[in-house]
Parts: sequence; structure tokens; C-alpha cells
Amino acid sequence: MKSKLQYLATFALAILAIGCTQSPTGTKANPFRIMFIPYVESQTITYHTQSLVKFLETRLSQKMLGTDEGFYIKAAIPTSYIAVVEAFGTKRADLSSMTTFSYILTRDIKKYPVEAILSVDRDPDGMVYRGAIIARADSPIKKIEDLEGKRFAYSDPASTSGFILPAKLFKDKKINLAETVFAGRHDSVVMMVHQKQVDAGAIYYSSPEQRIVDGKNVAFIRDARSMVLTQIPDVEKKIKIIGFTQEVTNEPWVLRANIYDDPKDQARLKKAVQESIMEFVKTEDGKVLMQKLVRAEKVVPVSDSDYDGVRQILIDLEIDSTKLVK
Repeated sequence: MKSKLQYLATFALAILAIGCTQSPTGTKANPFRIMFIPYVESQTITYHTQSLVKFLETRLSQKMLGTDEGFYIKAAIPTSYIAVVEAFGTKRADLSSMTTFSYILTRDIKKYPVEAILSVDRDPDGMVYRGAIIARADSPIKKIEDLEGKRFAYSDPASTSGFILPAKLFKDKKINLAETVFAGRHDSVVMMVHQKQVDAGAIYYSSPEQRIVDGKNVAFIRDARSMVLTQIPDVEKKIKIIGFTQEVTNEPWVLRANIYDDPKDQARLKKAVQESIMEFVKTEDGKVLMQKLVRAEKVVPVSDSDYDGVRQILIDLEIDSTKLVK
């Protein structure tokens, strides 16, 4: 096993070597690049991820270099889920939170070298999640079957809960929608339904959080409707859930699998990243970030085989995934 001094020496020699085309990942000239999928608007993500970047720079410096600094990180927020997929292919992303479907597109369809290393864990739902189908509370739509011939909003074509799972649900129930659109984000779906631009839509779902308020147990929504509480304070009364999709394994954090040529160095980085992120989400800043970005409480180690269920759904849907990544 390489010593911490050897790792520092490797960094220094790589930078000084004549003819070196690129500094090693984690150096100031070539920082470790983290991307965050656009679950919410970019300003919110930028504000809440600053503490994560600072925390990881310190922890990864300690774990990889044996010092409190020296491992540099740069964060970016792409314009779409697919932009994250392509960033892995061009080595512009080293780590990213991804939707389950985006991960499968990256690994199975585009064949980019990536590995799922962590999954979010939402209490009380655990390591699985599902999509919810919403409609206005004053709408005559009461159940999934009522969507026949209606206008419908998905979130993003690479969203598992916002497109893949509801599409599977409609296929199984033989429901034909009159018109479909992609809103781009889950909160945008909620707004489109509220503004009657569509009759119904698909969003991510998390079970309500139970809190004690004035001695009473009160449930606070954590699904995508909670993202628009500022604009629509009574959104829970205005927008109702009429049904759910099936459950699948939660969305992963994905690491580029060819950051280092030496498999031992790659494995060491993977372990360091896993440990560091799990440490961060236990901090106060980490708890806030997880709630803002993915409405989760913690992350746990995960493996690629945990996503085989979603792969089967894609087969069942006969989706031409290659069209979604062009």
C-alpha cells in the first residue's frame, strides 16, 4: 500500500514532469469535479453545496494525502440530467448525484466507466422510492384510470420517478394520454398542474415527516409539492396525490471508475469518498443539504446490482434510451 508521503510525491512529480498533458485529479490545475443534478433551481443548489465542497476538500486531503489541504474540488450544476451523463463521458465529472435512470443510461447505454457507490436513504421509506401522480384537488380526476385522454406533465426524460415509473404505470394500466410535456423539474410539474396548464403530472414522492408541534403529532409533506410552499402555502390542499408508481432503489451517487490508472488508487479514492460523504450528511450542514436536494436523511453504500429492477422496467417499456442521450 502506498504511504501518504508517496501520494504527495506522486502529485508533485506529475505536476512537474516534462510533457505531462494533464495534472492528476484533485490538484489545483485539475480539481476533482462534482456535479449536482438539477432537482431544484441552481441558485438553491449552489448555496447549499458550498459547505459540502469545503468539507470534502478537507476530508479527502486527509484521507488521500495525509494533510488538511491539497485535494481540490470544483462543483458544477448542469442544465439537465443528460448533461451529467455526457460529462462523465468527457471526464468533466468525477462524482455526481444522479437519478437512477441517468445512472443506467451512463453505465449501460453509453458505456461510460462509472460506478454507483452510495444511495440516499429516506426515513421511513428506506432505500426505495416511488413516483406520485398529482392533480388539482378541485379536478374531477380521482384515480389513475381517470387520466385517459388527459394532458399530462412529466419532469425530465431521464427522471425515474418523473417519467420512467409513471410511463410503466400507464402502460400496465393501458392508459392513453392525450398530450404529454416535459416540465424539466419536479417543482415545475407542480406549478403546471396548479396553473391548469396540464390536467395531471408525475413527481417524486417521499413520505411525510412526523413532527411534534404544540404537543401534537403533525405530518409535513416532503414530496415535490413541498418545493413550492413559498409560492403556494396551501399546496397540500390545492394539489392532491391520486396514485403511486411501483418502488425502485433510491437514486445513487456515482463515481467515475477510471480516475486513477492503478486499481488500488481507485479503490482507495472510492472508500475515501464514501466515508467522507457519509460523515458530512451527519453534520448540521449535511442534514440541511440532504433535505434541500433529495429530501433524505442519510446515505448508505450501494452496488450496481441494486439497480437491476429498473433495468427490467426499461426492457418492459421498450424505451430506446439512445434517443434520450443524444
